[in-house]
Amino acid sequence: MMADSEQSERLEIYKLHVELADRVSQRREGANRLYVSLLLGLVLFLTALVRFGIGEASERLVICSVGIFGVLLSISWYVVIRSYRQLNTGKFKALHELEGELAYPFFKREWHLLAEGKDINRYWKLTVVETTLPIIFCVLFLGLIVYSILQ
Repeated sequence: MMADSEQSERLEIYKLHVELADRVSQRREGANRLYVSLLLGLVLFLTALVRFGIGEASERLVICSVGIFGVLLSISWYVVIRSYRQLNTGKFKALHELEGELAYPFFKREWHLLAEGKDINRYWKLTVVETTLPIIFCVLFLGLIVYSILQ
């Protein structure tokens, strides 16, 4: 049996780890907002250029450049989301280990009730939902590149 001081120490470590996992989720949300803002800003920039005229620059070159930049941003965003997923996976594995030594394994139980993300009727993994948007943006910007080439 574990001494009260050891149990208390493990509980404090657990609380800290839960807080750190929450902070990762907040940073992840902030990164998503940043990328959405950048990509929408890029779309607005292109719309303004097309609407008010590009000036001396070649329209094809500008559209292609915006398309390339949009594709690169979309790929970068996708990689960031995957990285956060890997980080969260590690954090929750560690939390599950700690929960094995506590009275109630809250996160492990929650994950079990959600069928560990294997049944989309119970839970769609957040990363799957999140990665859809950068893929959509990437396809749209690839379309711009193709349009500029075929124009």
